[in-house]
Amino acid sequence: MRPLNAFILAAGLGTRMGPLSQVLPKPAWPLGGRPLVLWGAEALQREGFTRVGCNVHHLSGLLEAAVGGAIEVFREPELLGSAGGLTHARDRATDPLAVWNGDAIAEVPWRMFHAEHLRLGAQLSWLLVPHDGGPWNPVWLDGEGRLLPPGTPGPQGPFHFTGASLWGREALSLLPGGPADTKAHILPRLTRHLGIVVEPFPWLEVGTPDQLIAAAALLAPQAEGRLPGCYLHPGSEGGPGLKRCILGPGVHLAPGFEDRDAFWALTVEGLQRAELPLPGQPA
Repeated sequence: MRPLNAFILAAGLGTRMGPLSQVLPKPAWPLGGRPLVLWGAEALQREGFTRVGCNVHHLSGLLEAAVGGAIEVFREPELLGSAGGLTHARDRATDPLAVWNGDAIAEVPWRMFHAEHLRLGAQLSWLLVPHDGGPWNPVWLDGEGRLLPPGTPGPQGPFHFTGASLWGREALSLLPGGPADTKAHILPRLTRHLGIVVEPFPWLEVGTPDQLIAAAALLAPQAEGRLPGCYLHPGSEGGPGLKRCILGPGVHLAPGFEDRDAFWALTVEGLQRAELPLPGQPA
């Protein structure tokens, strides 16, 4: 088996996507005709991380079909958490292994990050940017650049964790083989767990229906974002009477049909409608 030098965490349940996750796993929703997970994989490949894998739990067969063999997919029958999913790659990982999240699109400076990780002799590194005061949990560093426990202010910070990390062989060896959390189970057992701070770079989270609509408008205005304020899956059709609507695969609504704040999907029971959670409401 070929070694892996990058891994994308894509096994979440997609609860913030609400009814959309009943049709496709979040990383399989396309932008510009290719699934979200491949945006991350292709960004890694452009930076030299050419052998990419990902894990999947929810509707795993649909994600496998979406990526079409472009990256290696590991089925995860039991959710293994923010760190445990890396167990799939542990025995085949290069040193270090680049790790990314399956619900984000960004121009991560992977080459620079990788070089700095090696220069500092890190066991595990997080890529950080200055905290902008948004809803993200702040990350703090001690005087030597080590990551501090959550909620512990330090002399350096606050910072925002971008989701990009580099795992050395020693950090991967600490994975327990079952569910694991990076902050709880891995960081306390390392001595060189570092935060590497860079200037902010283009970064887009796609974790909610409204974020999917916004990403389509920005990245695929002639494709999934072709109807302003809505998201239309490739092959679906809808007219200007739709406001803040998402159409799933194969959905065809008449040009004059009017609706708002809705998700339309084809299921085994036929065409079905679900309310989209309003912005700011839990899914």
